[in-house]
Amino acid sequence: MDSSGLYLDVTDFAHSTPAWVQSAFEFWTEYGLLVFGALFIAVWWRARGARDPRTVALAVLAPFVTALAYVASELVKSSVDEERPCRAVAGAAASLIKCPATGDWSFPSNHATIAGAAAVALAIAARKLVLLTLPLALLMAYSRVFVGVHYPHDVAMGLLLGASLAALAVLALAGPATRVVAAVRTSGGRAAVLITGADPAR
Repeated sequence: MDSSGLYLDVTDFAHSTPAWVQSAFEFWTEYGLLVFGALFIAVWWRARGARDPRTVALAVLAPFVTALAYVASELVKSSVDEERPCRAVAGAAASLIKCPATGDWSFPSNHATIAGAAAVALAIAARKLVLLTLPLALLMAYSRVFVGVHYPHDVAMGLLLGASLAALAVLALAGPATRVVAAVRTSGGRAAVLITGADPAR
C-alpha cells in the first residue's frame, strides 16, 4: 500500500499553514488522547446514577476495549515493520514533531487506533457523544499525517482497526459485564457503590 503521494500533499500543506496552526496540531497530536480519557471518566461517573446496570457496564467497558485495540495495534505493528514516512519518503518536508526512532514502526497508527476505539466505545456508552467523539477521532488521525509521522493508510487502518475491535468487543462483553455490575451492586459494599453506583433496589 503506497500513500506517499497523499502524505506529501498533506505535509506540504502543513508547512504552508501559519505557525499557530502548526502549533495547534502539534499540541493536539501529542495530548489530544487525554480528551478521550476525560470522557471515559465523565461517562463512567454519570453512568453510576443509572438504574440499569448495563449503562454502567458499557461505561466501564469503554476504556477496557480501547486498551484491547491498542494491544492489537501493537501486535500488527511488530509484524509489519513499516518505516516511518518522515524517514522513508524522499523529498518530504521535515516532520513538525520529532520523527519516532527506528523500531517504533508506522503501520498502523496507535494514536488513530486508540482514537477510533475510544470514539466508538464512548458512542455506544452514550450515543449523543458520537457527534463529539467521531470528529475528534478523525482530527487525531489527520493530525498524525499533518505533523509528518504517519502515512494516510496508517491512520485509516488505525481508525478501522480500533473502531471495529471496540464494537465487536463491546458486543461480546456487554452481557457478562452487565451481570458483574449487577452482582457488585447488590453486594452493597462501599467500594461497590463507588465503582458502580448504589443498587436502586436497596
